[in-house]
Amino acid sequence: MTDDNEKPPGAALVAELGSRLAGFRGRLQADAPLAPVVWFRAGGPADILALPADADDLAFLMRALPDEVPVTVIGLGSNLLVRDGGVAGVVVRLSAKGFGQVTIEDGNKIRAGAALADRRLAAHALEAGLGGFAFYHGIPGGLGGALRMNAGANDVETRERLVEVSAIDRKGERHVLSNAAMGYSYRHSDAPADLIFVEAVFQGEAADAETIRAEMDAVQSHRETAQPVKSRTGGSTFKNPAPESGGGKAWQLIDQAGCRGLTIGGAQVSEMHCNFLINIGNATGHDLETLGETVRARVLETSGVRLDWEIKRIGRFKKAESIEPFMGRG
Repeated sequence: MTDDNEKPPGAALVAELGSRLAGFRGRLQADAPLAPVVWFRAGGPADILALPADADDLAFLMRALPDEVPVTVIGLGSNLLVRDGGVAGVVVRLSAKGFGQVTIEDGNKIRAGAALADRRLAAHALEAGLGGFAFYHGIPGGLGGALRMNAGANDVETRERLVEVSAIDRKGERHVLSNAAMGYSYRHSDAPADLIFVEAVFQGEAADAETIRAEMDAVQSHRETAQPVKSRTGGSTFKNPAPESGGGKAWQLIDQAGCRGLTIGGAQVSEMHCNFLINIGNATGHDLETLGETVRARVLETSGVRLDWEIKRIGRFKKAESIEPFMGRG
């Protein structure tokens, strides 16, 4: 809540930026709720939510924003936990209309916009008779996030198909990064944090449509039988531990720690797959993150393994709220 004479933070920021944003062709919304656009359906508002019309519009926006204004990029909201105090500065969300294009190019390549859903890339590859993309059929997110975190499934990762990425930096400059320049490792890239991916080129291989469809059906069957796909969830919560830290699967460590079905507020560790947190009612961002840190603490106590978050957590806590990593135990 604000005093009668005090503007909400987003409205105040819009007023402060004034004419700087006059040439922006996309949509701007002050104090925009983010819960409706993230899969957890929880969390606070963005000071400003910006939906650029296209890559040129995004470049304009980046040039127009002062360096001191924070910029956060979100995609389809599947792998995202928003804290309840909201997100400071400008949250950029790429729309499917401006950044969801797909083109089949010579040499069995696909050029796709960063807002395209992973599942849609798999579908376009099927239509074009290109193999190597069925794993994307099982990833609940968009290409921007897949590029940033080297998303993978069924023992295949983004880096195995990527040729190059086009991006715009915080100053509105354009860049093209090769696969090698992305510095990929497990669920991670070394690409500069200020880069906003707008488009990518992927390498496919000619394949029979029936073979591709069978691979996609197998991926879908696995998801539906092993994961809580109909729940309000953020996907896999924690990365699988590195071999040097003990290895194994995150879900197994969580199960062994007795966390299957563990509930805090409106948040629960899924009974079906315990590397998934779900919103079973009116969970807050604080409920979800507290549950996640409780799980990390119990796994550390029982196995000695320090699980790392795979879900991206953004924003600020509400006043007087905080959460200690590992609940202060590590």
